[in-house]
Amino acid sequence: MAIHPQLPNVITIVRIPLAVIFFVILLIAGPFGGPHLGLRVVAAVLFIIAISTDWVDGYLARKYSIVSDFGKLWDPIADKLLTGLAFVGLAILAEMPWWMVIVILVREWGITLHRVLVRKTHVVAAAWMGKVKTAVQGVALSWALLPLHPVIGFDAWALITLVLMWIVVVLTIASGIDYIIAQVRGAKKTS
Repeated sequence: MAIHPQLPNVITIVRIPLAVIFFVILLIAGPFGGPHLGLRVVAAVLFIIAISTDWVDGYLARKYSIVSDFGKLWDPIADKLLTGLAFVGLAILAEMPWWMVIVILVREWGITLHRVLVRKTHVVAAAWMGKVKTAVQGVALSWALLPLHPVIGFDAWALITLVLMWIVVVLTIASGIDYIIAQVRGAKKTS
């Protein structure tokens, strides 16, 4: 079965407006305990669908050998927009500490800016640690966005959320350091 060679790129680009729609719905829904629980579920489901497309576009590109420089550049940008808006939304709703969000966003957008700046000389694809970090961010954010606290109890939900976010922060910092080391080593090899 053949697929259109641009399908993975289209899926990547669709993630961008989905991220914005998700963010708006999340802010309208408001924090847990508010009157708009249904909207919170919609926001969470929309996020889960959008973050799942990251796996789908990558799988299709690899399976059908249609990996492109466009996808290598824009896939991480779309991911960082989606996860960044989720982190910011949770901080605005006072469900996540701002300092964690700032640490995560500085790393995410710093590396994205670097990728954009060097794209004319080479495209930097995501490394394995970055992919693990993105997967863990997706799981942690999905957990934090879903209103599961009435089912498992607020204290248990809050503890699990906190542990997941700490894991995200550690992986974000570690994968950022890994990225910088790889870029420095690559620069030394080419000079």
